[in-house]
Amino acid sequence: MSTYRIYDTVVKSENASQSWEEATRFDGSNRISIPTGSQWNHQNLYRSKKGRYWLESWSQWQGSTPHAEWMSDKAAAAWLLQNGHELPEDLAELAQEVSE
Repeated sequence: MSTYRIYDTVVKSENASQSWEEATRFDGSNRISIPTGSQWNHQNLYRSKKGRYWLESWSQWQGSTPHAEWMSDKAAAAWLLQNGHELPEDLAELAQEVSE
């Protein structure tokens, strides 16, 4: 479970109303993150109890620091579709706007 400060708000992954993990693909040697294109850098998306979306990013590189940032609804919808997830009800109307 992770805790982050995003501007003047503290978010905790265990308090999220919903969460989604990044999709990965196997390149023959390693699992590659779909959203980052890296075997070392990773992301998960969360929806807070208040309905705001935030992205957790972390790396396996020594000395790196995990962080979180707010995501707009449009960016969250695009991230979810890129990672093969269905859009939740509150983002469903954005499907046509973020995909071609």
